[in-house]
Amino acid sequence: MARKSITGLTRKGEIWHINKVFNGRLIRESTQTSSRELAEEFLIHRLEQLRQRELLGVRIERTWREAATRYLEENKGQPSIALTATYLEQLDQFIGDLPLSHVDDESLAPFIEWKQDDHILPSGRESHAASNRTINIALERVIRILNVAQRKWRDDKKRPWLDVVPMISKLSEKGGRQPYPLDWEEQKFLFKELPDHLQKMCLYKVNTGCREQEVCKLQWSYEVKVPELNTSVFLIPEEFGGRTAKSGVKNREIRVVILNNVAKSVIDGQRGKDEVWVFPYEGVALDRINASGWRGARRRAAEAWEKEKGTPAHPGFANVRVHDLKHTFGRRLKAAGVATEDRKNLLGHKIKDVTELYSSAEIESLINAANKITTTDSRSPVLTILKMNHLNRSRTIAA
Repeated sequence: MARKSITGLTRKGEIWHINKVFNGRLIRESTQTSSRELAEEFLIHRLEQLRQRELLGVRIERTWREAATRYLEENKGQPSIALTATYLEQLDQFIGDLPLSHVDDESLAPFIEWKQDDHILPSGRESHAASNRTINIALERVIRILNVAQRKWRDDKKRPWLDVVPMISKLSEKGGRQPYPLDWEEQKFLFKELPDHLQKMCLYKVNTGCREQEVCKLQWSYEVKVPELNTSVFLIPEEFGGRTAKSGVKNREIRVVILNNVAKSVIDGQRGKDEVWVFPYEGVALDRINASGWRGARRRAAEAWEKEKGTPAHPGFANVRVHDLKHTFGRRLKAAGVATEDRKNLLGHKIKDVTELYSSAEIESLINAANKITTTDSRSPVLTILKMNHLNRSRTIAA
């Protein structure tokens, strides 16, 4: 006699889902399998868990996947939730089916080893070995979820999902790569190798201290004219979306971007290219500066340096990061004697009263401070770059 199929399973796409009433309670969850036989075994096991809980008071052992799913649902409004979801998707391959009480250093070791090597992501994209800092960010998500499971989440008997949170070890970040501010000559070598669209973006970045996404996703609607000074500023809203729609400004406050003479020249050169984006590329905004164009230019610049100077480029220059342009801006401000409070305002650090920056006198003071770094080097290499950009158009850039 053929085995009778169990009711309460519904196929959604390739996966079987539970849709069944047990003791007056509707159960809806995924079995995480496309096999009907395995799905039925999962349902039987789930019903037995519920029976033991109802009749014997036995607590259901929650899995990491259940905890991760609940955490994503409860925190879907967080600015960094998309990044969290990415880490949790990667972790699911290694600990998804484990009970929460089994998530510890030993069970996380395969995930850490996987991240430390070149590997293929679930999406099929190739990914290079991650830094210890990147791995620690994922482990911090694990620690956070385990803490919430122990301190906040309760079953219907008011018992925590997890009794004890294990000590999760993080990797050492000592000896990590330090920021590498560019000197003027290194900037000239690097910018010469950048594609035209990246050169403009980076020239703007190194003269404003903006973060990568504040450049890539800069919109004309953020511009505010300051007619008294014949200039403008950009007010990046606190809800600004960066690489993801909810990534936001770092401090969740309005970011006031002051334009020195070089940054203003870059902005004026971008007018009329797109109605929305300040730095469009083929009609859209770039997702990132740090892509093949940047990495290729970095490599060629290091090679050109060695060829001209007869000595290898500094390892920091050969591997310069996009964020180092922000460090360059900050270091030059300090070297030019710009006061600490003004440096904080120019770099977009959290300040006590953003409204202070709305006065034309304060803006003028900050423009003067930012302009100190355009004349630090007598050869004015940044203005030379602007001229190089527009040679074919016979455009004259005023120094």
